[in-house]
Amino acid sequence: MGLSARVLAIDAGNSKTDVAIVTADGEVLATARGGGFRPPAVGVAAAMDDLAGTVTKALTTAGLTSVTHVSACLANADFPVEEERLAAALRARAWGTTVTVRNDTFAILRAGATEPRGVAVVCGAGINCVGMRPDGRTARFPALGRVSGDWGGGWGLSEEALWHASRAEDGRGAPTALSHTLPAHFGLPSVYALVEALHLEHIPALRRHELTPVLFATAADGDPIARTIVERQAEEVVDMAVVALTRLDLLDEPTPVLLGGGVLAARHAQLNDHVEHLLTARAPKAMPQVVTASPVLGAALLGLDRVGADEGAQGRLRRHYGV
Repeated sequence: MGLSARVLAIDAGNSKTDVAIVTADGEVLATARGGGFRPPAVGVAAAMDDLAGTVTKALTTAGLTSVTHVSACLANADFPVEEERLAAALRARAWGTTVTVRNDTFAILRAGATEPRGVAVVCGAGINCVGMRPDGRTARFPALGRVSGDWGGGWGLSEEALWHASRAEDGRGAPTALSHTLPAHFGLPSVYALVEALHLEHIPALRRHELTPVLFATAADGDPIARTIVERQAEEVVDMAVVALTRLDLLDEPTPVLLGGGVLAARHAQLNDHVEHLLTARAPKAMPQVVTASPVLGAALLGLDRVGADEGAQGRLRRHYGV
């Protein structure tokens, strides 16, 4: 498409949205940040209205009204039909001549990979995995929680920790230090008091994510139950990665496996070391790497792939984001 091409990169997650306007030679013309992107909660139209303010700010800063290509990596684009619906809504905004929509996990993958080839597992509030090859083949999961076979992520880990702590306290389960460390985090005397506070919303439900670091700290102190939960999370991460590698015929080739999201990016030694141990056993040629780069970088690189930018442009963009 030539050096005059411009890319609007969008990384829109549940909690925040980042956008960037990038030239085909890798120069960043403008960036902007906005709130979360939640079509299931507010509807597609309202979510697009919220996104419009952030996009318009970036376009205005760049002195543009539209671009050559929109590369959007969006939360809640879990099925192809949802990607198509969101792509249609973006085309209606006329921000770009062409539009590509992917699940936001692809942004993590492309941010960490030197080419559009590899597998990414994101373990944040939930857990998801995607893979891609340069020929356009992809692997993915619905990632809707337990209903689609998923286990873990920060929200799931906190729930599992509370489950074991409650049963330990009332006698239904094995003893665990979690029955003390979890309520102590909120200054409460018992798991019963913690469960009551969560139920009555004296502690906002969103604060439950604070229990995940407590789980990891308890595991690091040697508690067997906490360690078992962390090890299971590692197994789930590797299960997803190995399935994606197998689907893409990459299991027997040196392939980057990018690990992202708050839980994996925190580099808890027991979790990340166990992930690497299991990958060595099940996918010896996998090359695990924790990704901490901004996901909007991945969305922008996918856009540069689309407009035919060269490696120099991609390197320039990576340097802008400190990678």
